[in-house]
Amino acid sequence: MKELNINTKITVCSYDELSNEEKILIDKAKEASCHSYAPYSHFQVGAAALLSDGTIVTGNNQENAAYPSGLCAERVTLFFANSNYPSLPVKTLALAAQTKGEYTHAQTAPCGACRQVILETENRYDTPIRLLMYGKESIYIVSSIKDLLPLHFDKTCLEG
Repeated sequence: MKELNINTKITVCSYDELSNEEKILIDKAKEASCHSYAPYSHFQVGAAALLSDGTIVTGNNQENAAYPSGLCAERVTLFFANSNYPSLPVKTLALAAQTKGEYTHAQTAPCGACRQVILETENRYDTPIRLLMYGKESIYIVSSIKDLLPLHFDKTCLEG
């Protein structure tokens, strides 16, 4: 028997410590959260993806009374980017959430399903996606979804 230790590097910073490009992306994610359709949870999430050519696309969560028919902001954004800009990898994905008109104090991290979709997008383009997870108290930054999903499931798991 042996033990594995898994370490994850997360950069913690304030909004003021971000680059201008990162601030714009966070602001776009926050703006996108304002257009979320979340009449049940009242948890409005926005995402903004920076593509390799500088294009920014946004999305937000879309709920449905028939759970789980809704879709998270991350998947809305990535599926839009992949379908409309199929040759452009995503460089960075920013997330922000609000509830009752206030942005969350804690960082907004992707759910498990979104982590899997982000991983597939990274693998599709063979390019890591940097994640900016906004919270009023601080922002978490990881250089790849693999930092949040170290024991991930991908196409290599399907091979014999």
